[in-house]
Amino acid sequence: MARRRGIMSSRLKEEIAKELGFYDVVEREGWGGIKSRDAGNMVKRAIQMAEEGLAQQNQNNLNK
Repeated sequence: MARRRGIMSSRLKEEIAKELGFYDVVEREGWGGIKSRDAGNMVKRAIQMAEEGLAQQNQNNLNK
């Protein structure tokens, strides 16, 4: 099975893992060592960050 190329940058993944409190597992075991729940929470947080960025961008455009 071919591996898919990741959408999130390594830096963003590390930042979110630190924020959610499981970066120590990543350091010890790599990304394959995290729980499915942690991976799901990481995706949810990335989506939330993207939505917040878009909302801010839209607000800035309205204020021009």
